[in-house]
Amino acid sequence: MLRMEIALFLVLAFIAFVYFSAGKKHTLLHQTFSALLIVTLIHLAFDGTTIYTVNHLETVPVFLNDVLHRIFIGTMVLAVYLFYKYIAILVEEESGKPRSLDVPANVFLVIAELGAMLLPVHYAVTEEGNYSDGIHAGVCYVSMAFYLFLCVWMLWGNWKRIDKKKKLAIGIALVIEVCVSLLQAFNPTWLISGMGLTLMTLSFYLTLENPDILRAELTEQKLSMLYLKSQVNPHFLYNTLDTIRIQAQLNGDKKVADLLMRLVDFFRLSVKVDRSMVALDDELELLEAYMELMCYRYPELHCEYDIDPDLGGVQVPNFILQPIVENSLLHGLKNKGYRGEVRISAQKLTAGQMEITVFDTGSGFAEGKKEAIDQMLLTYAKHPAKLEGNSIGILNVQKRIKLLCGREYGLSYTENQAGGVTAHLLLPINEEEAK
Repeated sequence: MLRMEIALFLVLAFIAFVYFSAGKKHTLLHQTFSALLIVTLIHLAFDGTTIYTVNHLETVPVFLNDVLHRIFIGTMVLAVYLFYKYIAILVEEESGKPRSLDVPANVFLVIAELGAMLLPVHYAVTEEGNYSDGIHAGVCYVSMAFYLFLCVWMLWGNWKRIDKKKKLAIGIALVIEVCVSLLQAFNPTWLISGMGLTLMTLSFYLTLENPDILRAELTEQKLSMLYLKSQVNPHFLYNTLDTIRIQAQLNGDKKVADLLMRLVDFFRLSVKVDRSMVALDDELELLEAYMELMCYRYPELHCEYDIDPDLGGVQVPNFILQPIVENSLLHGLKNKGYRGEVRISAQKLTAGQMEITVFDTGSGFAEGKKEAIDQMLLTYAKHPAKLEGNSIGILNVQKRIKLLCGREYGLSYTENQAGGVTAHLLLPINEEEAK
């Protein structure tokens, strides 16, 4: 059995090396999986150690054996708790519903860890091998049953809202852990608890956390962005050039040169796709070029900015503001003859976050449209990247924010009391980038 534990440890250690060297974003979900990897590795180390010590009771001091078993049980409880935590965060992101079982899960963790540290340890000696049993070992089985029940409860209540691939990964992990726990319970001398935790962790890695899969998703999103940027609305180009031509005919004004300069700026900035993330100042420069041209075409259209100067250097996903503002113009202010106002704001929130808002005084959502948009943004992962049709911009903006910044960030919409809508982009702040 000791050889199996060593093999499991080496396999998981290799997986951890690949995972941590992949340069992943530190979202809450990835942080939880990282903690699960580390705790499971520690648990496997103590699992192998206790397999040796429990079968050498005559030579290993009782005190040392007890300490090692307490850490072994404690790390198992913590690993199963992190297993629950990972599923809870994933279900929350998929369903949009807040985690409601964290309080009992956290309380039970404290109780179980105290039990692992304080309850008396007893060892059963048999011809087939020795093992720990009694109330102390029971902490493992009770903890396993409790957290697996919480996971099943969450799945049952949100089954239809979870992506099929994620349901499959969670289901495989649950079945593996249940089977291994039952085998261990009926055959205590087998000492295979570490196998269950390892296979459970591997099922998540192979289906949900594999860096190659995530890199492929990033490539797909970048290709979608490249395509969208190459398909700049020709009507915008032709109408703007026609406006400049008419102005040139009427008078040889310097304004013509300024308009041409802004048009050049817009196209120069819009084709920069070599980086997934850019400074907020660069993103705003592109937006300002676009809005100056639009405001010149439509004199009764006005644009205002309220940008926290400390946020200029913060990295944001490339090409996320112009599609949102264009959406406000085409689906809101167009219906009012492009008469109205657009206000762009970027302000720092607490806990390393910022919010960019795009406020417009347009006609607002048509009946039922907001619900459809909210549902699309909530279930963004189930929709392929759109290259044509309605809502191209907002779906791809949502996908890129979620992928590049983390699933806790993203795009949402609210309706203004006086009319029009406001787009809200929640983004992370790296404090070192802020001025």
